[in-house]
Amino acid sequence: MLTLKYYQDKIEAGCDEAGRGCLAGPVFAAAVILPENFSNEILNDSKQLSEKKRDELRVVIEREALAWAVASVDNEEIDKINILNASIESMHRALAQLSIPPQHILVDGNRFKPYGDTEYHCIVKGDGKYMAIAAASILAKTHRDEYMKHLHEQYPVYDWISNKGYPTRKHREGILVHGITPYHRKSFTLLDPQLKLDFNN
Repeated sequence: MLTLKYYQDKIEAGCDEAGRGCLAGPVFAAAVILPENFSNEILNDSKQLSEKKRDELRVVIEREALAWAVASVDNEEIDKINILNASIESMHRALAQLSIPPQHILVDGNRFKPYGDTEYHCIVKGDGKYMAIAAASILAKTHRDEYMKHLHEQYPVYDWISNKGYPTRKHREGILVHGITPYHRKSFTLLDPQLKLDFNN
């Protein structure tokens, strides 16, 4: 089971993002403050869980967390400020929406910018170590997946219902044949040169 807290005597929020490597759609982030007695043996890094388990855990987290919030930065802003800054900005927006201000922030990864004067720690692979980060990873992932499934109804040729905007072959084939949508990140490499070569053979 993951570790509940970094500091036992502080109100601690876990933060994580989803969609950083996608070619389309926003980057989402979540911030979660769990209660002192929280326990869940299934809770883990969202990437290690099935979609069904993530959806089940989302219900548990949203019901039992002391506070939680989800925020996003859209593709146009990602193109302006770059994906690293957009990821951090989305975490700041989620933190700002929490109904309880945290005294300490646990961030998945190795890069962050100060959020006011609140102390923070970056934890590499933190979503597989601390419950609050894992909970945030699940909320960010499930909320973003839900958003991309909705966009799929408007743009089915890119198979976002399956790839959620990540650079799969089917997604890139859709870009090659149909061009891009208003949701694509123009600052990203949208077409794979090898895919072009395959189509010309």
